[in-house]
Amino acid sequence: MAAGIDELEAFVGEALLRGESREDIEKVLLAAGWTEEQAKGALGAYADVSFSIPVPKPRPSLSAREAFLYLTLFGTLYLSAYHLGSLVFDLIHRAFPDPALEDHGGWRFDRIRWSVSSLMIAFPVFLYLSRHTERELAARPVKRLSPVRRWLTYLTLFVAAGVLIGDLTTLVYSVLGGELTVRFLLKVATIAAIAGAIFSHYLLDLRREERE
Repeated sequence: MAAGIDELEAFVGEALLRGESREDIEKVLLAAGWTEEQAKGALGAYADVSFSIPVPKPRPSLSAREAFLYLTLFGTLYLSAYHLGSLVFDLIHRAFPDPALEDHGGWRFDRIRWSVSSLMIAFPVFLYLSRHTERELAARPVKRLSPVRRWLTYLTLFVAAGVLIGDLTTLVYSVLGGELTVRFLLKVATIAAIAGAIFSHYLLDLRREERE
Protein backbone atom coordinates (compact mmCIF):
# COMPACT_ATOMS: atom_id res chain seq x y z
CA MET A 1 0.00 0.00 0.00
CA ALA A 2 2.88 2.37 0.74
CA ALA A 3 4.27 1.88 -2.78
CA GLY A 4 0.84 2.65 -4.23
CA ILE A 5 0.64 5.92 -2.31
CA ASP A 6 4.14 6.89 -3.44
CA GLU A 7 3.15 6.17 -7.04
CA LEU A 8 -0.01 8.24 -6.60
CA GLU A 9 1.89 11.23 -5.24
CA ALA A 10 4.43 10.95 -8.05
CA PHE A 11 1.56 11.01 -10.55
CA VAL A 12 0.03 14.08 -8.89
CA GLY A 13 3.39 15.85 -8.90
CA GLU A 14 3.85 15.10 -12.61
CA ALA A 15 0.31 16.28 -13.41
CA LEU A 16 0.83 19.53 -11.52
CA LEU A 17 4.13 20.01 -13.32
CA ARG A 18 2.29 19.71 -16.65
CA GLY A 19 -0.12 22.44 -15.60
CA GLU A 20 -3.19 20.35 -14.83
CA SER A 21 -5.62 21.87 -12.32
CA ARG A 22 -6.17 20.28 -8.94
CA GLU A 23 -9.88 19.81 -9.68
CA ASP A 24 -9.15 17.91 -12.91
CA ILE A 25 -6.51 15.76 -11.21
CA GLU A 26 -8.93 14.85 -8.43
CA LYS A 27 -11.66 13.94 -10.94
CA VAL A 28 -9.26 11.69 -12.86
CA LEU A 29 -8.11 9.94 -9.69
CA LEU A 30 -11.68 9.34 -8.54
CA ALA A 31 -12.57 7.98 -11.97
CA ALA A 32 -9.56 5.65 -11.76
CA GLY A 33 -10.82 4.15 -8.51
CA TRP A 34 -8.88 6.06 -5.87
CA THR A 35 -10.93 7.16 -2.88
CA GLU A 36 -11.63 10.83 -2.21
CA GLU A 37 -9.46 10.69 0.91
CA GLN A 38 -6.52 9.24 -1.05
CA ALA A 39 -6.91 11.80 -3.83
CA LYS A 40 -7.07 14.74 -1.43
CA GLY A 41 -4.16 13.34 0.55
CA ALA A 42 -1.97 13.09 -2.54
CA LEU A 43 -2.92 16.61 -3.64
CA GLY A 44 -2.33 17.85 -0.12
CA ALA A 45 1.26 16.64 -0.31
CA TYR A 46 1.98 19.66 -2.55
CA ALA A 47 1.56 23.29 -1.54
CA ASP A 48 -1.01 25.33 -3.45
CA VAL A 49 1.47 28.06 -4.43
CA SER A 50 2.44 29.60 -7.74
CA PHE A 51 5.81 28.20 -8.82
CA SER A 52 7.33 26.62 -11.90
CA ILE A 53 7.40 23.15 -10.31
CA PRO A 54 5.22 21.52 -7.61
CA VAL A 55 6.38 22.43 -4.11
CA PRO A 56 6.10 19.59 -1.57
CA LYS A 57 4.71 20.35 1.86
CA PRO A 58 6.72 19.47 4.98
CA ARG A 59 5.79 16.07 6.37
CA PRO A 60 5.67 14.98 9.98
CA SER A 61 8.38 12.61 11.05
CA LEU A 62 8.54 10.32 14.04
CA SER A 63 11.55 10.82 16.28
CA ALA A 64 12.56 9.01 19.44
CA ARG A 65 12.24 12.30 21.35
CA GLU A 66 8.69 12.83 20.08
CA ALA A 67 7.68 9.28 20.95
CA PHE A 68 9.11 9.73 24.46
CA LEU A 69 7.24 13.01 25.01
CA TYR A 70 3.85 11.73 23.90
CA LEU A 71 4.16 8.34 25.60
CA THR A 72 5.06 10.11 28.85
CA LEU A 73 2.29 12.68 28.35
CA PHE A 74 -0.47 10.12 27.86
CA GLY A 75 1.03 7.75 30.42
CA THR A 76 0.85 10.41 33.12
CA LEU A 77 -2.68 11.25 31.96
CA TYR A 78 -3.83 7.65 32.47
CA LEU A 79 -2.01 7.43 35.79
CA SER A 80 -3.55 10.68 37.03
CA ALA A 81 -7.05 9.67 35.94
CA TYR A 82 -6.78 6.28 37.63
CA HIS A 83 -5.49 7.61 40.94
CA LEU A 84 -7.94 10.51 40.97
CA GLY A 85 -10.79 8.03 40.59
CA SER A 86 -9.28 5.76 43.23
CA LEU A 87 -8.89 8.67 45.66
CA VAL A 88 -12.48 9.85 45.19
CA PHE A 89 -13.76 6.27 45.60
CA ASP A 90 -11.92 5.90 48.91
CA LEU A 91 -13.27 9.24 50.13
CA ILE A 92 -16.79 8.10 49.18
CA HIS A 93 -16.23 4.89 51.15
CA ARG A 94 -15.23 6.94 54.19
CA ALA A 95 -18.18 9.32 53.86
CA PHE A 96 -20.74 6.57 53.21
CA PRO A 97 -19.39 3.43 54.92
CA ASP A 98 -21.05 0.07 54.41
CA PRO A 99 -20.61 -1.95 57.64
CA ALA A 100 -21.36 -5.18 55.81
CA LEU A 101 -18.54 -4.67 53.32
CA GLU A 102 -15.96 -2.40 54.90
CA ASP A 103 -12.63 -3.67 56.11
CA HIS A 104 -11.72 -1.54 59.12
CA GLY A 105 -7.98 -2.10 58.74
CA GLY A 106 -5.50 0.51 57.66
CA TRP A 107 -5.29 -0.63 54.03
CA ARG A 108 -7.70 2.05 52.80
CA PHE A 109 -5.68 4.87 54.36
CA ASP A 110 -2.59 3.45 52.65
CA ARG A 111 -4.44 3.53 49.32
CA ILE A 112 -5.43 7.16 49.87
CA ARG A 113 -1.85 8.07 50.68
CA TRP A 114 -0.61 6.22 47.59
CA SER A 115 -3.18 7.95 45.34
CA VAL A 116 -2.29 11.38 46.70
CA SER A 117 1.44 10.68 46.23
CA SER A 118 0.89 9.53 42.65
CA LEU A 119 -1.20 12.58 41.80
CA MET A 120 1.38 14.93 43.30
CA ILE A 121 3.98 13.55 40.86
CA ALA A 122 2.08 12.44 37.76
CA PHE A 123 -0.36 15.34 37.34
CA PRO A 124 2.26 18.16 37.40
CA VAL A 125 4.32 16.21 34.87
CA PHE A 126 1.24 15.86 32.66
CA LEU A 127 0.50 19.59 32.89
CA TYR A 128 4.10 20.51 32.10
CA LEU A 129 4.28 18.21 29.08
CA SER A 130 0.89 19.44 27.86
CA ARG A 131 2.05 23.04 27.88
CA HIS A 132 5.39 22.09 26.35
CA THR A 133 3.84 20.15 23.46
CA GLU A 134 1.22 22.86 22.86
CA ARG A 135 3.99 25.45 22.49
CA GLU A 136 5.78 23.17 20.02
CA LEU A 137 2.57 22.64 18.04
CA ALA A 138 1.94 26.38 17.91
CA ALA A 139 5.47 26.97 16.61
CA ARG A 140 5.35 24.07 14.12
CA PRO A 141 1.74 23.14 13.24
CA VAL A 142 2.91 20.26 11.03
CA LYS A 143 3.72 18.37 14.22
CA ARG A 144 -0.03 17.98 14.76
CA LEU A 145 0.16 15.23 12.13
CA SER A 146 2.63 13.26 14.24
CA PRO A 147 1.67 9.56 13.92
CA VAL A 148 2.35 8.74 17.58
CA ARG A 149 0.35 11.77 18.73
CA ARG A 150 -2.66 10.91 16.58
CA TRP A 151 -2.60 7.21 17.49
CA LEU A 152 -2.40 7.91 21.21
CA THR A 153 -5.11 10.57 20.96
CA TYR A 154 -7.52 8.20 19.22
CA LEU A 155 -6.58 5.41 21.63
CA THR A 156 -7.41 7.74 24.53
CA LEU A 157 -10.76 8.60 22.94
CA PHE A 158 -11.48 4.89 22.52
CA VAL A 159 -10.63 4.09 26.15
CA ALA A 160 -12.63 7.07 27.47
CA ALA A 161 -15.63 6.17 25.31
CA GLY A 162 -15.45 2.56 26.50
CA VAL A 163 -15.36 3.65 30.13
CA LEU A 164 -18.34 5.97 29.62
CA ILE A 165 -20.37 3.25 27.89
CA GLY A 166 -19.54 0.75 30.64
CA ASP A 167 -20.35 3.31 33.32
CA LEU A 168 -23.76 4.13 31.85
CA THR A 169 -24.51 0.45 31.27
CA THR A 170 -23.80 -0.28 34.93
CA LEU A 171 -26.05 2.61 35.96
CA VAL A 172 -28.96 1.36 33.82
CA TYR A 173 -28.45 -2.18 35.11
CA SER A 174 -28.64 -1.00 38.71
CA VAL A 175 -31.68 1.18 38.03
CA LEU A 176 -33.52 -1.76 36.50
CA GLY A 177 -32.57 -3.90 39.49
CA GLY A 178 -33.59 -1.29 42.04
CA GLU A 179 -30.13 -1.29 43.65
CA LEU A 180 -29.37 2.44 43.66
CA THR A 181 -27.57 3.93 46.65
CA VAL A 182 -25.92 7.30 47.24
CA ARG A 183 -22.57 5.58 47.38
CA PHE A 184 -23.13 3.88 44.03
CA LEU A 185 -24.40 7.05 42.33
CA LEU A 186 -21.38 9.03 43.50
CA LYS A 187 -19.05 6.40 42.06
CA VAL A 188 -20.88 6.45 38.73
CA ALA A 189 -20.73 10.26 38.67
CA THR A 190 -17.00 10.19 39.43
CA ILE A 191 -16.21 7.83 36.57
CA ALA A 192 -18.45 9.77 34.17
CA ALA A 193 -16.84 13.09 35.13
CA ILE A 194 -13.24 11.89 34.68
CA ALA A 195 -13.81 9.91 31.48
CA GLY A 196 -16.14 12.57 30.07
CA ALA A 197 -13.64 15.37 30.69
CA ILE A 198 -10.85 13.45 28.95
CA PHE A 199 -13.07 12.45 26.03
CA SER A 200 -14.42 15.99 25.54
CA HIS A 201 -10.99 17.61 25.73
CA TYR A 202 -9.35 15.44 23.08
CA LEU A 203 -12.40 15.31 20.83
CA LEU A 204 -12.59 19.11 20.78
CA ASP A 205 -8.85 19.24 20.12
CA LEU A 206 -9.21 16.98 17.07
CA ARG A 207 -12.17 18.97 15.77
CA ARG A 208 -10.22 22.21 16.15
CA GLU A 209 -7.39 20.70 14.11
CA GLU A 210 -9.80 19.65 11.37
CA ARG A 211 -11.23 23.18 11.15
CA GLU A 212 -7.75 24.65 10.94
